[in-house]
Amino acid sequence: MMAYASTITMRVNLFGEAASDHGDLLCGEDFESNDDDSIGCISHVEFPTDIDESIAGFLVSESVYLPGLGYPERLRTQSVDPTTRSESVSWILKVNNYYHFQAVTAYLAVNYMDRFLSSHDLPADRWALQLLSVACLSLAAKMEETLVPSLLDLQVEGTRFVFEPKTIRRMEFLVLTALKWRLRSITPFTFLDFFAYKADSSGKYIRNLVFHASQIILDLIHDIEFLDHCPSSMAAAAILSASHHYYPWLQFITPQTAASWCIGLSENGISKCYKLMQQKSVRNLQRKHPINISHQKTTSASGLDAGISSSSPSPPSKRRKLH
Repeated sequence: MMAYASTITMRVNLFGEAASDHGDLLCGEDFESNDDDSIGCISHVEFPTDIDESIAGFLVSESVYLPGLGYPERLRTQSVDPTTRSESVSWILKVNNYYHFQAVTAYLAVNYMDRFLSSHDLPADRWALQLLSVACLSLAAKMEETLVPSLLDLQVEGTRFVFEPKTIRRMEFLVLTALKWRLRSITPFTFLDFFAYKADSSGKYIRNLVFHASQIILDLIHDIEFLDHCPSSMAAAAILSASHHYYPWLQFITPQTAASWCIGLSENGISKCYKLMQQKSVRNLQRKHPINISHQKTTSASGLDAGISSSSPSPPSKRRKLH
């Protein structure tokens, strides 16, 4: 196994022996299904009197929880593989949806992964990034969720390898060390409720604004271009996008208006992030529906594939169990 300067050296067989299948660092708890709203929206908002100072404090310290300088450029130049990162993000989102976790849980898991990769190299083997993804999602779930599946049960939705719980816990410890145990991160979700209230002080649409803004953030989490933007700018831009798309009567809200919501917000940062969101939204729509004939062909092919898969039993997936 290759080792790198200023990196971690990992061998699977050094990590794993049979251990309890519970995922918690300090305790083991059984998982039960959670049917609560995955976004965790609120119907009524009451902020403390010093909320403006608190939000301003978050703005000052939010950069501490970003990936290291140069990480987005390393992804663009492919010194860090953006394809495997995108696959890991997709898997995290699938499992997040499978267990009905909150949106912030998925964001935190990706944040932990990016922060780790910005300071450590991994072996080129695909198992290494999958192990990191499992560990990051496990840590994020422990931070945000009331009910957390076991480490074995967390490995669903198309994982190629199955890791022993002890292996994952070792990886969790490496992540904790790399992040200096700073898991209570400042994310766009730190600001969403407050910004939604600023956009709609009547409180009538706050819940829906937060819901739609959360979906916008998760839809764009794959895109490495958003790694250049701080969480507060992403939150404000997402509230703007949700307001303009779903509530035409809130069109009066501009990046300049949003920058006035709290001391320390950057009009330029919000404006750039908002424009990028609009560009990505248009591109996503174009990819989904380029022209009618292309859409029809895609639909036909999908229908054919669906018919084959439903009428023919597929071979059982082969997943390697790593120790």
